Amino acid sequence: MADDYKHVDPELVAALQTFPPFQLSDEILPAVRQGFSEMTKANPLGVSAAADAEAATANAPDGYGVPIYIHRPKAEATDKRAGLLFIHGGGYIFGDAFMSGPSCRAFADAADLVVVAVDYRLAPDHRHPVPLEDCYAALQWLFDNADALGVDRDRVGVAGESAGGGLSASLALLARDRGKLKLAYQQLIYPMIDDRTCMRADVPGHLGQFVWTRESNLYGWTSLLGQAPGSPGISPYAAAARATDLSGLPPAFIYVGALDLFLDEDLDYAQRLLAAGVPTELHVYDGAYHGFEVAVDSNVAQRAFRDRIEGLRRGLAKR
Repeated sequence: MADDYKHVDPELVAALQTFPPFQLSDEILPAVRQGFSEMTKANPLGVSAAADAEAATANAPDGYGVPIYIHRPKAEATDKRAGLLFIHGGGYIFGDAFMSGPSCRAFADAADLVVVAVDYRLAPDHRHPVPLEDCYAALQWLFDNADALGVDRDRVGVAGESAGGGLSASLALLARDRGKLKLAYQQLIYPMIDDRTCMRADVPGHLGQFVWTRESNLYGWTSLLGQAPGSPGISPYAAAARATDLSGLPPAFIYVGALDLFLDEDLDYAQRLLAAGVPTELHVYDGAYHGFEVAVDSNVAQRAFRDRIEGLRRGLAKR
């Protein structure tokens, strides 16, 4: 058993053992969604998921009302603040804005931001481009309501984890190409951005061994795309790594664990952003698996949180 964790940071082993094993399928997905919802109710950050959040609705292109939740800093505002659209993770197939509520509250207070969390629709019930259009609608709502929120439109960023990181990267591409909403910053936390990883035979065995596995990745991408991952013609708005032109994107911050299945695709995306002239900050945490921040008392999780907050402060600072 010890050999199973030989690559894992010792401080992360106990938390890893709390993750229940699961095999994703259409039949088991409702139970998995329920299980993750219950697991995240008692968030280790110690903040109620709905604490101080204001509810609102953004209008998606198909008329659906996208639920959004606004988290404001506790400190009194002395000037307009930066705004952040936060997109939760969950492999494109589970999770909700309440799951990320405690994190949004922490980001709002630590980085002095107005954070808007979007409860986008999930695959396979709603395939691409529905989740991305929901996120774009939430971003449009943030810009439209910036004055009422006390947000500086020149300092609006997007952030997300895992599938939320993938949607954040895709949203940055979509906002650039539509040319109506200008993002100042993108924070991509172990982003799920390349469906072609599912088809790779050369991924080292220690990547994706824990939490989000190759099997889960195949199910998540198939659910989002409605076709086999790795197929030709997949839109870069579905899988941002498919984009051939990364120029003109907002400055990026990326972090990923050294044991994460997404390590290679995230490193490649960071290198391509830099090659395209996009200012990019990259962090790789040794011994860390997907979702390692659940071990909140570990040194690596605390370091990652500090890096993330500093990234938000710098990326959304007044120019």
